[in-house]
Amino acid sequence: MRDDRVYLDYNSTSPLTEPSKRSILEATELVGNASSIHAEGRKVKGIVERAREQIARAIDCEPDNLVFTSGATEGAALLLRDRNVKCCAVEHPCVAAWCDEELTVTKNGLINIQDTSKSSVQLANSETGILQKIPKGLFMSDIVQTVGKLKFSFKNSGLESAILSAHKFGGPVGVGVVVTKSGFDFETQFFGGGQEKGRRSGTENILAIAGFGSAIEFAKSRLDEGLWDGVKELRDFLEEELAYGSPNTIFIGKEVDRLPNTSCFVTNGWKGNLQVMQMDIAGFAISAGSACSSGTVKANKTLIAMGYEKNLADCGIRVSIGVETTKSQVQSFVKEWVKACSGRSVKTT
Repeated sequence: MRDDRVYLDYNSTSPLTEPSKRSILEATELVGNASSIHAEGRKVKGIVERAREQIARAIDCEPDNLVFTSGATEGAALLLRDRNVKCCAVEHPCVAAWCDEELTVTKNGLINIQDTSKSSVQLANSETGILQKIPKGLFMSDIVQTVGKLKFSFKNSGLESAILSAHKFGGPVGVGVVVTKSGFDFETQFFGGGQEKGRRSGTENILAIAGFGSAIEFAKSRLDEGLWDGVKELRDFLEEELAYGSPNTIFIGKEVDRLPNTSCFVTNGWKGNLQVMQMDIAGFAISAGSACSSGTVKANKTLIAMGYEKNLADCGIRVSIGVETTKSQVQSFVKEWVKACSGRSVKTT
């Protein structure tokens, strides 16, 4: 693999940050089970509770209302199974798998919510970056893409519950949390040792949990420093340059609030999967949709739900950047993408 590759797929997985990596390595030096009452066990238990406190401070919730999971997919199953909850077709597959896709969405990507107590609505769409206005009392929200990119308070959100995953903001893959209001109950699916106060049994993934806590603490500090304002400026620069090189390209969600790092755009006549492959060969990692589809490339379900014809939806791609992304990397991508685009006979819309 080329050592000069440029990674522009942060919404899929963001690079592991140094604080997270250090915490993981430090945790490897410990021996003990968090459920053991001897000194070694108590020290490991301390890592779990420290991470719980770090996460609670970062998203403004009660530490006792956090349950560690293997990621957002497990979290969605814990909260949504047998609940008869409604969602929209733009939701991530891990949520849509447990819901009736009855909620509608506008061409601008805004979801129409009727019964908040029986609905699950993502706070930010992973493919378009479009942000939703969450009504008070919403049963559940997928906040995976929001945390670490925008300031978020669970207490002030009015949510009943939410799911979160560490690898979207510089933490390790394979660990997440379920967040709930006090008194919120969900059906336990893993039984055994009674970990997580009986809500999710199984020996804790200490290394991942340690990395999770440090990652979210570091992500919040960078957000508080205003570094994501620079990310938004770079995203806007990317779109301006792409539009100049390809005036007929459509940028999804420009009329509404979006994540500061996400650009989803459609170039009629140029299939998204072909764009991904061409850019990959050129040394750039981008996406044509959700990464959670076992490596398959399908028609963009989100764009179709928003009212775009299939021939256009097939031509959508996503570029998602991060704090580490540089202007020179974006300029290099624009140059290669425009060159590839101009080498094709692209239809006008």
